[in-house]
Amino acid sequence: MPTQAAPSADAGEEGAAGPAYNEGVSNDPNTAPDPVPHRADLGKDPSRVSGMFDEVAPHYDRTNTVLSLGNDQLWRIATTRAVAPQSGQRILDLAAGTGASSVSFARSGAEVVAADFSPGMIAEGKRRHAGIPNLTFVEADATNLPFDDAEFDTVTISFGLRNVVEPKKALAEMLRVTKPGGRLVICEFSHPPAPLFAGLYRFYNNRVLPLVAKAVSSNAPAYDYLNESIQDWPAQAKLSAWIREAGWTDVAHRDLSFGIVALHRATAPGSGPSTAPSTRAPEAESTPTER
Repeated sequence: MPTQAAPSADAGEEGAAGPAYNEGVSNDPNTAPDPVPHRADLGKDPSRVSGMFDEVAPHYDRTNTVLSLGNDQLWRIATTRAVAPQSGQRILDLAAGTGASSVSFARSGAEVVAADFSPGMIAEGKRRHAGIPNLTFVEADATNLPFDDAEFDTVTISFGLRNVVEPKKALAEMLRVTKPGGRLVICEFSHPPAPLFAGLYRFYNNRVLPLVAKAVSSNAPAYDYLNESIQDWPAQAKLSAWIREAGWTDVAHRDLSFGIVALHRATAPGSGPSTAPSTRAPEAESTPTER
């Protein structure tokens, strides 16, 4: 499957031959130190982002649960309710990682395609969930999806859009592969609107999260990037504007966990309803925060 074209690696970074080591140090496997962990930055070089997630794949879900103080489970439940998967639907779960959310969609009987840019994540997902017949794992680039037009009833992405180097292009690609009347659900880190809580959240991310990441993750620098990417990511209203600009309609969002996360929803324009449409009422732009 296609992946994002990546710039050539600089000295000391991973290249086609495998992980690079510290510059100036012998790469003899008998004498060389451990490979330098991948650490993405706000340039979001696809090779760095993919390599970083490859390295954290085996313990990714456990680490997320620890760092989020268990809130990741609540966010996944809220996302599944928003997707409202039903038998007969075809659902694309982008940035699916190891497939934790994809499995919850597949339990409904829907046909689910779990897509991710990281080969390591895809491999781990296949290893864990190989026995689920209506769940397929595909390596895919969100800005150049390997799917036909109007192929899916629902497209969803959780905590992955901010890692895409061209998120607006990805939003347009999601629309292309969604059926007229189909739905988009995005769960992503955002910005708490209450100043006091926002200050406490920044303190946790800047001071506490790095210490916990060092204790529980095999690649603690990856979680430094996590903090940076959250701070750099637009707030709820701006992301909603991006979704509208991509061509989606009925755009709405609501806050989860006081605005640490926002759940965005939208509809693909057109008169053709998606298979087994949800009967849930659309959410208003200013619905109360879910805690």
